[in-house]
Amino acid sequence: MIDRYLLRYFLAVVDEGTFSRAAAHCRVTQPTLSVGIAKLETLLGHPLFERSSRRVALTAAGARLAEHARRIEAGFVAAEQAVGDSAAAKLIRLGLCTTLPDAWLEEALRAAAPAREAGERLELVEGRAGELRAALHRGRVDAIVAPLDAALPHRVLFDEPYAMAFARDHPLAARVSVEAEELAAEPMVVRRHCEMLAETSRFFTARGIRPFMAARTHSDSRALAYVRAGVATTLLPACYADPALALVPLAGFDHRRTVALCFAPDSRARAAHSVVLSRIAERLAELAQAGAATFTINYTGSA
Repeated sequence: MIDRYLLRYFLAVVDEGTFSRAAAHCRVTQPTLSVGIAKLETLLGHPLFERSSRRVALTAAGARLAEHARRIEAGFVAAEQAVGDSAAAKLIRLGLCTTLPDAWLEEALRAAAPAREAGERLELVEGRAGELRAALHRGRVDAIVAPLDAALPHRVLFDEPYAMAFARDHPLAARVSVEAEELAAEPMVVRRHCEMLAETSRFFTARGIRPFMAARTHSDSRALAYVRAGVATTLLPACYADPALALVPLAGFDHRRTVALCFAPDSRARAAHSVVLSRIAERLAELAQAGAATFTINYTGSA
């Protein structure tokens, strides 16, 4: 008989890619996890992983087991929720992409507070859009707020353009739009986690523009601080409109993003009826609608 903990060790290695990260995820030592995987391989009579110095890969037998192991683990979780107490049954795990403004998230979470007090528990997971989609498919979260993946069940929250952000006293701040060539001598901040990072790089490279990169950061609050201080400019989605910033469209850069509340197919029925998620979604949509007016002022250059 295969114990559940062995399947959990196995799935952790599959999801994390290495034994060390899998052990940390399972909160056991690496030797303990390795012994568990060896026991599972002995029980099944087949090696499950091809090990290398950098990463492990599934064998054919491992790939076959992975499909069944996920279904078995999902069944365990469903059974636990079905017979667990009411508080556990109302646990909602929400992934939040890192390119949403902190102020918006604070407002949205505050709007959801009454529902949390009424019994729903909220677990928040942060990550890049790709990381959150992977977590959704692996069953680690029930829903995510991130750029839309149309293949997932979803509820669109807002759609927005991108623009160059300048300090209000910057010479280009009052422009209706700015050409790429005008930014050739402008220091820039690289937002490393930006969904449009590759497209932005291709856009400038295609025009022969290689701006000086004054800073690289994974923090949008830090990037905004650099821009407000006049250190550099950067490309931002319109949700970051701020009285201390001027958002000016980049001529020829027509990319937009649609932000949505996306659900895991297996937990859609439960998550879609969550009052917490509904209030978070409604508040984010309201903030986007209110912020659109601010961005329009900057867009027309009349600010």
